[in-house]
Amino acid sequence: MHSAVLLIEFGSIILALGLLGRFAARFSFSPIPLYLLAGLAFGEGGLLPLGASEEFVATGAEIGVILLLLMLGLEYTASDLVSNLKSHYPSGLVDCALNALPGAAMALLLGWGPVAAVVLAGVTWISSSGVIAKVLNDLGRVGNRETPVILSVLVLEDLAMAVYLPIVTALVAGVGLAAGSLTLAVALGVAGLVLFAAVRYGRVISRFVSSDDPEKLLLVVLGLTILIAGVAQQLQVSAAVGAFLVGIALSGEAAEGAHTLLSPLRDLFAAIFFVFFGLHTDPASIPPVILPALALAVVTAATKIATGYWAARRAGISVKGRWRTGGALVARGEFSIVIAGLAVTAGIEPSLGPLATAYVLLLVVLGPLTARYTEPLALWWSGRRAPREDVVGPQPKTRAQEPVGD
Repeated sequence: MHSAVLLIEFGSIILALGLLGRFAARFSFSPIPLYLLAGLAFGEGGLLPLGASEEFVATGAEIGVILLLLMLGLEYTASDLVSNLKSHYPSGLVDCALNALPGAAMALLLGWGPVAAVVLAGVTWISSSGVIAKVLNDLGRVGNRETPVILSVLVLEDLAMAVYLPIVTALVAGVGLAAGSLTLAVALGVAGLVLFAAVRYGRVISRFVSSDDPEKLLLVVLGLTILIAGVAQQLQVSAAVGAFLVGIALSGEAAEGAHTLLSPLRDLFAAIFFVFFGLHTDPASIPPVILPALALAVVTAATKIATGYWAARRAGISVKGRWRTGGALVARGEFSIVIAGLAVTAGIEPSLGPLATAYVLLLVVLGPLTARYTEPLALWWSGRRAPREDVVGPQPKTRAQEPVGD
């Protein structure tokens, strides 16, 4: 009887997610907020609270995080990461300063303490690579001059996660300074070792994993990833970081084949992860934090736009491209939920989960809008404020005055 109820509940969740995904695709927006709302509906205090399938959903959510980070790692080669780190690290530092500090300040203002401040700083810092990639594709901007700048900022954020996630894991677990330092040292050592091996022996690793048979390739990559993630977690390093490093180590045909095969699995388990996060959030706890979430959303949308503008200007992109870069970086999503999920699981601050959920819901909806409309609104405003003599009539452009990358 228990197994029958589990199948009915889990089947209902998957069916609901499929229908929500189709609805989101029909109107060309990210399904993440709908998945979070589904979790709120199925969770405690929701419309249809679950019982039998919650533990099964929790396991699926953990696999979802692992696959999200693995697929993110597959997008980049180790040499690309090293090159981006050397060329664009100032943009990464500006990104961290402008977008992490508002989250930390809000947690301290709310009286949540330093650990919650570190967690909320990460929630507001990291943009959603998945949502941004989809928006750029939908808007036809993949080939734009500013797109490499956007990707560089995202890559630097992903790299920072290899350091940040072990720190947060140690903090929320309440370990001492010595144990936390050891965890970070192990994480950095493992990350450095994997990057070295990927740069030096990436072809050998990919040749070992690669197979012409899709079934064997899928089993080897998935098994290796979950194994490494488990070992990483056993060493007090985040399982997500372990999965990310496996993705970086793979390249060439192995990475391309694994990406194709694992994409449907990632989408399935990632959706379950967002539902799981919603399950642990009481809908009644969101209204008390909606004003802080809204304030954070407004402030950090502005700081992300400023980050993108500065990074694009530093790369020599035109004014239009600078505004497009800033608008594209606003969306938050999977990483913010992953970070908040660590704190929720550890019971750090009861209101942190609802605040993160409301914050992500706001910015995952606002992000595609800022990507589309930041540039025209900024140009309209600058034209409105221009001196009258500058807008009397069209002036001939010289070749040097023509915009770059529009």
